[in-house]
Amino acid sequence: MKIVHRLYLADFFKLLLLIACGLSLLASLIDLIGNIDEFMPSKPSIGSLVLYALLNFPKFFLYLLPMSVLICSLFTFSQAARRKETIAIKAAGGRMRMLYRPFVICGLLISVTAFFISEVAAPVFSARAADLGARLKGKGKKAVLSSDALWIKDRKGNPVKITLYVPDKKVARGIIIFVQGETFLKQTISAKKATWDAGRWVLENVTVLVHETGKSEELKHMEYHDLDSPDIFSQEIKTSEEMGIAELYRYIQRLRVAGFNNIKLFVDLYAKVSFPLINVFMMFLGISLAGRATINSGLFTAGMGLGISLLYWFSFTFSLSIGYAGIVPPFIAAWAVPSVFGSFALYLFATMPE
Repeated sequence: MKIVHRLYLADFFKLLLLIACGLSLLASLIDLIGNIDEFMPSKPSIGSLVLYALLNFPKFFLYLLPMSVLICSLFTFSQAARRKETIAIKAAGGRMRMLYRPFVICGLLISVTAFFISEVAAPVFSARAADLGARLKGKGKKAVLSSDALWIKDRKGNPVKITLYVPDKKVARGIIIFVQGETFLKQTISAKKATWDAGRWVLENVTVLVHETGKSEELKHMEYHDLDSPDIFSQEIKTSEEMGIAELYRYIQRLRVAGFNNIKLFVDLYAKVSFPLINVFMMFLGISLAGRATINSGLFTAGMGLGISLLYWFSFTFSLSIGYAGIVPPFIAAWAVPSVFGSFALYLFATMPE
């Protein structure tokens, strides 16, 4: 049985690497082609365009891995059944669940690998791809994001520190504007909150400190016209896919302390855990479906895998959407479809005839 295991595992992983890497590369190239019109005015080099596609590769690999696992497991065991190899194994006294055991373990390892990619590789590569894409579109960096603040310059060149910015609310917290004189720091304008209103920033609970005299003035509200629109901040705020679980959780906590409860980020946080787990369920499903019926056509196998994968993807996306809308709690939005899909796959595997 060990020899059979090695042969089937070798066939499975060869096909998995071919399909997963091939589809991911194709998706990266399609994404590049979709943005090429915006890149061309800056006359990018071939190398920078290739780099952009490669930086997006881990993200698409993560998305397409479950479909690849399903197609490969379906194909491997359906072909074994078509060639009557499973009948020969049974006739020799072998048990099918013993044959499938290494694949179940591999499914778990693939899920762990997918989690590692989503936590370590994909956020870093996605952030670099976003930065490169902005430069190729001629949108150079106008702000610097540190671990605890966003730094930017206003229209007069004065440094501005923003402790927290909430893109969907267009609200900033903890703003400090360092107004420079010709040779020294002239004023420091501190505000607890700033809101974008009718094309201008309105600062609230403002303290204006004049350094030359040492005097300070407290203001309830103050309009500030030298700071650009919120678009400049949004370009530097990381998206959920550019953050790992720990970083996303810390960002959510910073928002909560500031009085904001972003449901979408909670859904994304739970989805970062639930999505990689579907790989092992796809393995169970592929084994179970191939073991229940003989599929003679490789094309039909690929079509079945693609159809089931799309059904899962659309269901999962819809579930996340209603979670974003607040119709269902974030945990249920992220776990409902993987739980139902996984339970069905485990049931098929448990009731599969020997």
